[in-house]
Amino acid sequence: IACPCALGLATPTAIMVGTGKGAENGILIKGGDSLEMAYKLNTVVLDKTGTITKGQPEVTDILTLGEREQMKILCLAAITEKSSEHPLGVAIYEKGKAEFGSLPKPDRFEAIPGRGVWAVVDQQEVYIGTRKLMTEKEIDLGTTETAISKLEDEGKTAMLMAIGQRVEAIIAVADTLKENSKEAIAELQQMGVEVYMITGDNRRTAAAIAKQVGITNVLAEVLPEHKAEEVEKLKQEGKIVAMVGDGINDAPALATADIGLAIGTGTDVAMEAADITLMRGDLKTIPAAIRLSRQTMRKIKQNLFWAFIYNTIGIPFAAMGLLNPIIAGGAMAFSSVSVVTNSLSLKRFNPYKK
Repeated sequence: IACPCALGLATPTAIMVGTGKGAENGILIKGGDSLEMAYKLNTVVLDKTGTITKGQPEVTDILTLGEREQMKILCLAAITEKSSEHPLGVAIYEKGKAEFGSLPKPDRFEAIPGRGVWAVVDQQEVYIGTRKLMTEKEIDLGTTETAISKLEDEGKTAMLMAIGQRVEAIIAVADTLKENSKEAIAELQQMGVEVYMITGDNRRTAAAIAKQVGITNVLAEVLPEHKAEEVEKLKQEGKIVAMVGDGINDAPALATADIGLAIGTGTDVAMEAADITLMRGDLKTIPAAIRLSRQTMRKIKQNLFWAFIYNTIGIPFAAMGLLNPIIAGGAMAFSSVSVVTNSLSLKRFNPYKK
């Protein structure tokens, strides 16, 4: 009657079934610790590009400010960005490629993290990037602020293009939201989870995107290398933080968070750094993962209760000689069976059902 079999089965059986159920639903969980932490979390930080949005930005506007025609600006910008690996730079290059076909590489190229790019094209120095880049290179912004603000209020990322020391154009790029982003974020909020969006975009553009999906907590103008610091600040406030991202630059933040969730359509580095991988690339897998962890922890607690209750009730009766050995043996077996059966009931659980 004092056999600890049921107690030993209580936690591992529930975790085994829970992680298996997660895998069936596109949620790959590294282990029991990750399940337990997902159960405790109260704050989720979502990277914008590739997580809330599709990560496939497109050029929406080219505003010329000098004498050069729009197509000439696009051609020069596309050549400048041909060697770029940043999604915004790739969007400009793809737009140029669609218009002009094959384009040559720039004579020289340099990516400036968190700022933009510099290149030499046909003996001309070209800068494409943020206001900060232009200010650092002592390039006069002129009267561009009104046009930039208008584009940013529409949720677009506006980049300045300077040739030599003169701003010649404003190029706007926009990324489209994933279909279920708004719904998934609303689900998280209904579950009592505080949601943050983190992005390198300026505050105005970030606020416009956040408004579209119903997020009020925005961490904007965060350089890639500072994302982990922002996550650490939230942890120091006593929050249990989950970081959700898909890119190489998200890996340090994923590792810093109490629990990292990687979008399965992203990079291998992000998935390696994460505790949970969401294979579908759909934000609705985040509330599903939390529901699954909560249900699994509920089963573990139920299992522990049943394991203890048999021993708690049975041992005093056995000590007083009031318990028939046959009944004691049956109770021992039944306690183990009840724990395993309760764990297996997780197989009927649908984590996507509210």
